[in-house]
This record gives sequence, C-alpha cells and structure tokens, in this order.
Amino acid sequence: MNATTLLTERYVDALAYAARLHRSQVRKGSGVPYLAHLLSVSELVLEHGGSEDQAIAALLHDSVEDQGGAATRAEIAARFGEHVACLVDGCTDTDQMPKPPWQQRKDDYLAHLEHADPEVLLISLSDKLHNARSVLDDYREQGEAVWERFKGGRAGTLWYFRALADIFARRGHPVLTAELERVVSEIERLVASS
Repeated sequence: MNATTLLTERYVDALAYAARLHRSQVRKGSGVPYLAHLLSVSELVLEHGGSEDQAIAALLHDSVEDQGGAATRAEIAARFGEHVACLVDGCTDTDQMPKPPWQQRKDDYLAHLEHADPEVLLISLSDKLHNARSVLDDYREQGEAVWERFKGGRAGTLWYFRALADIFARRGHPVLTAELERVVSEIERLVASS
C-alpha cells in the first residue's frame, strides 16, 4: 500500500467529470449506477499502491470507450494531462464506433495486456476484478440468466475471465491477481455444478 498518495483537487474534478459522463449509464442487468463501478476500480487502485494519476484514470477508464471516443480522450488529456490519457488508452479495448466484433476486441486486448505498462496493469486488473466480483454476485442471485447480458454469452465470458486471470498471474499485482483467480475459479465451479 502506498500511504503517501494524497488526493488533490484533480481527483475531485475527475470524479465530477466521470459522474457527468456516466450519469445516465447503469451496470448491465443490475441497474446499479455505473459510477459505483468506477469508484470501486479507483478504490482498488488506491488501496494497492496506485498514484493519483492511476486513480483518476481508473475513474475514467471506460470514458473513451463508452462516452465519446477520440473527443473524450482529447478532453481527458486537456483536463488531467497526457499521462492520464495514456493510462486510459491502455484500458480501452476500442474507441471505434461502431465497435469491432466482441471476440476481436477481447483477443486484441489480451494481446495488449501481455506488454502493457505496469501502471495500466494495476488499473485493468482492478477493473477486471470488480467485474468478476459483480458477475459472481449476480450469478449467485440470477443463475444462468446472467449470461444473457454479455455479448460473449456464458462460454465467451468464462473464456475471457480465465484468459485475464492467466495473464495477470504472470504480470499483475500479486494480491489482486490472487483475488481475481479466486473469484474466477468460484464462477467456474458454480457454473460446472449447475
């Protein structure tokens, strides 16, 4: 843990900016405001030694992909600096509209993670861990219906989580990687027993 990371007005500004960008967005299937996910990812980054720039990028990690593409990326760079914009780039699987096919995006993102900067890896791992936790919780409540919300369906989503866990096992933060492995294994176990 990095006890010296202090948050400044930049973080407060990023939080307000993220809230504005994502105010009408909710998590797939749950209806939870999307901002809750962004806050959770930023919290994980901070708890595991991330810098303020990483915590800001965690708040904004889906902004380019979901809320405006290149124009949003340019605004992030202008408001929070090129370093934050580059971190967001590293967490973005596409800024194209319409988005390329799901499998292509996931394959490309997995290949990117094999060589991504450690600062990006912490943000991405925090994002994927929170996503996996949400899927596990939702699977426990909804069962097989949970897969209907994902473009990859059950097989694709399980494949992607396993591929992420394997890459992060080689490259990620040890504590977060162990937690991701635990959550993904639990999802796999529940699915296999259903």
